[in-house]
Amino acid sequence: MDTQKKKHIPDFESYEEEAGYWGTHDSTKFEWEPIKMTVSRPLKVTYAIRLEPQTVEKIREIAANMGIGPTTLARMWILEKLHEHTASA
Repeated sequence: MDTQKKKHIPDFESYEEEAGYWGTHDSTKFEWEPIKMTVSRPLKVTYAIRLEPQTVEKIREIAANMGIGPTTLARMWILEKLHEHTASA
């Protein structure tokens, strides 16, 4: 067991500052608080949609820039539109 005293995580002004900090510091040297996490069940239904190849490529590009998968992005967009539609109905 590590006998060194663990450091407290500093407060950061921005995500950029935090990213720079963790790029140069070892996270195992810090004191972490446990969190509670819930894991949802996998989605039950698959829905196939026919799209043009250029549309699929554009979705992939946008998703990559957001750091998520293309199917996650498509699902987010569908849920957003459903929410807008039901909110205005």
